[in-house]
Amino acid sequence: MNPVYKKVLRCYEDIQKKFDFSQFRPEVAIVLGSGLGDYASDIKVVGEVGYEEIEGFPVSTVPGHAGKFIFGYVGEIPVVCMKGRVHYYEGYPITDVVLPVRLMNMMGAKVLFLTNACGGLNPEFEAGDFMMITDHISMFVPNPLIGENIEEFGTRFPDMSHVYRPELQQIIRETAKEQEIKLHEGIYCQFTGPVFETPAEIRMAGTLGADVVGMSTVVEAIAANHMGMKICGISFVSNLAAGISPNPLTHEEVQEAANIAAPKFKKLITESVKKFGAVL
Repeated sequence: MNPVYKKVLRCYEDIQKKFDFSQFRPEVAIVLGSGLGDYASDIKVVGEVGYEEIEGFPVSTVPGHAGKFIFGYVGEIPVVCMKGRVHYYEGYPITDVVLPVRLMNMMGAKVLFLTNACGGLNPEFEAGDFMMITDHISMFVPNPLIGENIEEFGTRFPDMSHVYRPELQQIIRETAKEQEIKLHEGIYCQFTGPVFETPAEIRMAGTLGADVVGMSTVVEAIAANHMGMKICGISFVSNLAAGISPNPLTHEEVQEAANIAAPKFKKLITESVKKFGAVL
């Protein structure tokens, strides 16, 4: 058995001992980025499992990223939320970074809703804005599918033409309009971190077509797409990127801005997920 698949399977078998999936089967998986750690307060929670309780599961070490799975309902939709994600820059192999997404799919989730805090480089963006991800650039991080293909997850050469599903984008677009939330659309580029990008790297990313940059999300989307999950994503522009902002970048700035924007962010996610029943 492929060792990567074996590890995911072992994690699933272990979490089954702590949560009864015969009574609750999540249909939507939500990854909560910086500033959304308290999103679970808006969910009708039926259970939770800490990452440290799962044998072999990678544990988040980043401030603002608590480590647990939250199970519950958003409206009538059964969801599993990652309260805190794992980043490549924490030193984990890329297969561990995407292990949680693979695990949530194994739990039953067919839709993956990715969120993150990011740096904006599109001149039309301002700190505090939201951007729906329509595509991504993944040149700067290892591809999580490198190595022996795991046939249990998907095909050797998955198509990446429509990673972020148009039908989910339309729901988010309509929800933002209904809630009177300003929503940009654009391309997310993932760098490795943990350093913020240099002005030259930001200029390069802009030349390649990126609208925002961050340190997560893309590898998770690749793994989820490989498994046939329907994917959507929203980025919170917590700051303007290096060379655009005159101020030095700090994690504290990102966290503070995300906390301020959290109420709108949570509203946009919640009201969108409630409508996902039409595409499940």
